[in-house]
Amino acid sequence: MGSPTFALPALAALIEAGHEIVCVYSQPPRPAGRGKQDRPTPVHAFAAERGLEVRTPKSLKRAEEQEAFAALKLDAAIVVAYGLILPKAILDAPRLGAFNLHGSLLPRWRGAAPIQRAIMAGDRVTGVQVMHMEEGLDTGPVLATAETPIDVEDNTSTLHDRLAALGAGLLIDALKKVERGEAVETPQSEEGVTYAHKITPAETRIDWTRPARELDWMIRGLAPSPGAWCELNGARIKVLHTRVGLGEGAPGEALDEEMLIACGAGALRLLKVQREGRAPLDAEAFLRGQAVPAGSRLA
Repeated sequence: MGSPTFALPALAALIEAGHEIVCVYSQPPRPAGRGKQDRPTPVHAFAAERGLEVRTPKSLKRAEEQEAFAALKLDAAIVVAYGLILPKAILDAPRLGAFNLHGSLLPRWRGAAPIQRAIMAGDRVTGVQVMHMEEGLDTGPVLATAETPIDVEDNTSTLHDRLAALGAGLLIDALKKVERGEAVETPQSEEGVTYAHKITPAETRIDWTRPARELDWMIRGLAPSPGAWCELNGARIKVLHTRVGLGEGAPGEALDEEMLIACGAGALRLLKVQREGRAPLDAEAFLRGQAVPAGSRLA
């Protein structure tokens, strides 16, 4: 049960390990692209290419959907970034239960956007965990954990790919222990709980009065999508890659001609930006098309 690309390595690993995939559940196709044609999720497309049955209910709360799920007579349900709430009837149907691969070190960053939130908060370390699911939001006991440092150059894309690959191997190892009856379930701590709420449009605008370090975390956490943005001469500019630099000035002021921008504390060097409707550009290429002289102001 999964939807986005984060779930693909896990599904591929399950197939490679010889598990029988009875059925794949994914979110329904949604309009996408310029033509706004319905497009299946990455998991749906991957499964269909391999001849697996795919089901795309809008909800699992109806009795008919729960009965259809129970009729599969599963040993286990594997959930990776599915995106739908699983009622108790769904969680209880598989013989061994439902197991979730989650992209954080629980109980930190329960919820929908753990990878983005970890970077945006300036976390130094994150990871993936396999959890035996309960009715609460990511509250179940943990069976397996793998950690990885968050590098100063990491953004959501690079960390996403690393965690997805790390999680696939972790999941297979955890399932071997479940099969052998050797899995040890560790309850989550009741301390240190944080929630990774979905990113909202209101969070994506850059506030240059914030410290440079915090803005760097924000920009990397929102890159490459949806992207943090600001305005330059009235035009919206996405900022996709930065580096903390030295300098002082009014927040949003260009301190040189190479896009060193003053913040509330310190400064940020803009390394990759994207004008609305255009392709991303390194700062050098962007500046060849539009100068940003010292004293200019980003808002």
